[in-house]
Amino acid sequence: MKGTVRLGRIAGVRIGLHWSVAVTAALLTLLPARGLYPYAHPGYPTWVYWALGLATATGLLASLLAHELAHAVVARRHAIEVRGITLWMLGGVAQLRTEPRDPRTELRIAGAGPAISAVLGVLFTGVAAGMNALGAPDLAVTAVSWPAGINVVLAVFNALPAAPLDGGRVLRAFLWRRTGDRLRATLGATAAGRFVGWFLVLTGFVSVLAGGSAAGLWPALVGWFIIAAATAEACQERLRDQLAGTTVGEVMTLWPVTAPSGSTVAQFLADAPLGRLRHSAFPVLAPDGSAVGLVSVTRINRMPLKARSTTPVDAVMRPLGNLETAEPEDSAADLLPRLSSSAERRALVLHAGRLVGIVSLSDIGRAAQRPANLRHRGRPA
Repeated sequence: MKGTVRLGRIAGVRIGLHWSVAVTAALLTLLPARGLYPYAHPGYPTWVYWALGLATATGLLASLLAHELAHAVVARRHAIEVRGITLWMLGGVAQLRTEPRDPRTELRIAGAGPAISAVLGVLFTGVAAGMNALGAPDLAVTAVSWPAGINVVLAVFNALPAAPLDGGRVLRAFLWRRTGDRLRATLGATAAGRFVGWFLVLTGFVSVLAGGSAAGLWPALVGWFIIAAATAEACQERLRDQLAGTTVGEVMTLWPVTAPSGSTVAQFLADAPLGRLRHSAFPVLAPDGSAVGLVSVTRINRMPLKARSTTPVDAVMRPLGNLETAEPEDSAADLLPRLSSSAERRALVLHAGRLVGIVSLSDIGRAAQRPANLRHRGRPA
C-alpha cells in the first residue's frame, strides 16, 4: 500500500501506518473529546477531555493492531509468511505472501482476528466494571467503556459472512470444504460481500437524507470499500483459477535489460534500448552480477534533468529488500496477490541467486488470457 510509514516490527512482523490512519486517529480523538465526554460528564477542564480522547484513540488503534497481529501469528504457525501489517483509515490489513492451502487453515486464520477483538471487548468491560465498583470517576469509567463497546462492534462486524471481512473468509472456508471448489467458494463469499456493501451504502445515504446528519457517510464509505474489495477479490480468484499449474518461469520476460550499479542515470538512459521495451522498470545489477534493486522510468522522470548526469542509478532505485522476488518454479497464481499489493507491481525472478527474468502484474494478466499450451516460454538451465 503506497503512502505507508514503517514503524518497526512486532514479533518479527513489519508494522506500517498509511497516511489515511491520521483521519481515523483524528476522528477517534475528536468525537469523544468534543462530544461524548463533555455531554455525558460536564464540568471537567477541556484538556482532560482531549487527553482522554487521545488515550481512547490510541487504545482503539492498538486494538486494531492486535486484531491484525492475531491473523499474522496464526498464519505464521501454519507456515505462511507474513509480509507485514498496515493500519489505514478503515482498519488494518495483514499481508500474507501466500494464500491458505486448505479450508481448515483459512478458518483458523480468519477467526483469529474477531476472537481477539471479542476478548479485548470483554477485558475492557471487566476493567470498566472494576473501576466502577472501586468508585472511580464516571468520566474515567466511560473512557474505558467506549473502547470496550468498539471492540465488541469490531468483532461482530468483522464476523459478518461477507468477503473481504473475516466472516467472509470463514464463509469461504465453509463453502470450500463443502464443495471442494475454491473458486466457487470465493465467488459465493464475494457475492455476499457485495450484498452487505450495497446494504451499508444505501442505509448510509438514507440516514443522511432522512436525518440530515453526515454520520451516515461513514457506513456508506465502509460499504463502498467492501464492494470494491469484494469485486477485486472475485476477479483475482478467477485469474488464479485460469493460472492453475502455470509457473512464473512460463510467463516472465527472460533476461531483461538491466542497469549497472554505479552508473549515472544519464548513462543508463543513453545506453539502454528503452524505445522497444515493454517494461518500464529495470533490474539493477552489482558488478558481480547479483541483483541489488529496481529502477523505474517513473522514478527517473521525477528527477530534475540537470541531476541525471551526476546521480547514480543506486540513488533512485528501490532496493532488493523492498521488492518482490520469485523463483522460476514458483506458482504464478501464488505470486499474483503479492504483486497486486506491491508498490512496483512486478517481481524479480531469481534462479540460484541470479537474475533470470522479470514478471509484472500485466504479464500475469496477459498469460491468464492465453491458452495453457501457449504460456510455456522455457526455463533457465
